[in-house]
Amino acid sequence: MLTQDKQQLLIGQVTELSGISIRTIRYYESVGLIKPSGRTEGGFRQFSADVLTRLAFIKRAQHLGLSLEEIRDILQVYDHGQPPCVEIQDKLQEKVLQIDNQIEQLLTLRSEITGLLSGWQSMESQPQETICPIIQNNYRNPI
Repeated sequence: MLTQDKQQLLIGQVTELSGISIRTIRYYESVGLIKPSGRTEGGFRQFSADVLTRLAFIKRAQHLGLSLEEIRDILQVYDHGQPPCVEIQDKLQEKVLQIDNQIEQLLTLRSEITGLLSGWQSMESQPQETICPIIQNNYRNPI
């Protein structure tokens, strides 16, 4: 039976293949998202080719709104030999609830701004104690 050594990549090669900067790769290593498989005699980090799959996962998870801490938690489940799909599903459901809440807040803000704009009047003179009465008429200063 023939065995093949797994291809080892230097950090520059990982950067080139993944499109992720060396600085970011080092940061991911420092926070425990990725691990080098060793170092060369000259002290350069070496990574197995599997790191490319892991980096692609990290980037996709970030794109979906997951924090690096959440991603690290997911990867820890994976690193312990368990499929992390349940954890991912839970976190994505939380994200959907957060997005729904943000949409509701933005719609409320939009309605408030639209109301201000619909009542817009050009004012030749304004009281000294206001900067713009359109904004300040219905607002109480908390100070």
